[in-house]
Amino acid sequence: MRKYWVAGGVGVGLVLCFLALLVVGTYTAAAGLAGGAGRAVGLAKGAVPASYQPLVQKWGNLCPAINPALLAAQLYQESGWNPKAQSPAAAQGIAQFIPGTWASHGIDGNGDGRRDVWDPADAIPSAASYDCELAKYVKDVPGDPAHNMLAAYNAGAYRVIKAGGVPAIRETQNYVRIITTLAKSFEAPVGRVPASRQAAAAITFAQEQLGKPYLWGGNGTPDQDGRFDCSGLTKAAYHSVDIELPRVANDQWNAGPHPKRDELLPGDLVFFAHNLNDPRSIHHVGIYVGGGYMINAPYTGAVIRFDKIDTPDYIGATRVTEDGAKALPRSNVA
Repeated sequence: MRKYWVAGGVGVGLVLCFLALLVVGTYTAAAGLAGGAGRAVGLAKGAVPASYQPLVQKWGNLCPAINPALLAAQLYQESGWNPKAQSPAAAQGIAQFIPGTWASHGIDGNGDGRRDVWDPADAIPSAASYDCELAKYVKDVPGDPAHNMLAAYNAGAYRVIKAGGVPAIRETQNYVRIITTLAKSFEAPVGRVPASRQAAAAITFAQEQLGKPYLWGGNGTPDQDGRFDCSGLTKAAYHSVDIELPRVANDQWNAGPHPKRDELLPGDLVFFAHNLNDPRSIHHVGIYVGGGYMINAPYTGAVIRFDKIDTPDYIGATRVTEDGAKALPRSNVA
């Protein structure tokens, strides 16, 4: 999680006082925004790896029961965007089809005359097509069509029809909740993203670490003298408010929705990537405090400090939510 920053740390007292006032002012603004947000549609910039974005955008609009963000959430949940993923249950490829399901529901998405479960150009269209087939089976069931489709994916269409909606099966209800929550981390918000209620306390924790030397792999444990690296710091800050984030920066990216640059609020996680079109290339994370600054654990030889976020490798931000963190695939959490 190391990153070599060009900008120096902001350490003088006057600047710290200015930033403290800035954080307080931004918290006040955040409180006024906590009341609502617009309905999110489409894909957030950088949320889906660029090589898959056109496929997800196109096939995510195949039928009314799905949308690109929902399809992206399913793919991320199934494989973490790994086209070579294979589970112990023999599920294969980016969409994790088992051989029997692929044989009956796989399609030739790219029109090359082959149905290849390992080719995302076939597997992603097949996932969307299978979702839409399930949606047709349960189209007359009361309730949210997307929720019923997801329930049919997990438990079978017959159980959804018999129950008159999402059945009272814990695994199925959790699956519907996880996918619909994860989808929010792929959506492009139309309105402002609601403010985080836990942000102030998370920042308070991070501020208490200012001045500590950076430690690669640091989790702040006593044997490490309380030192952190970038994602260790963000994980610990949100752990202090009972939100459990993954250990690695690029896995923390999907812990909530993505506010735009001009809508950042204190407590948002800000991310930096080698490829601005591929969130898998994220290599660094900080905690935004307002005014274009973050609390940053930068690199070996430096201390935890305030740094500007506007660098060429800034890819975007995540507003962490408790549900978003809980919905992250366990297989993708380091």
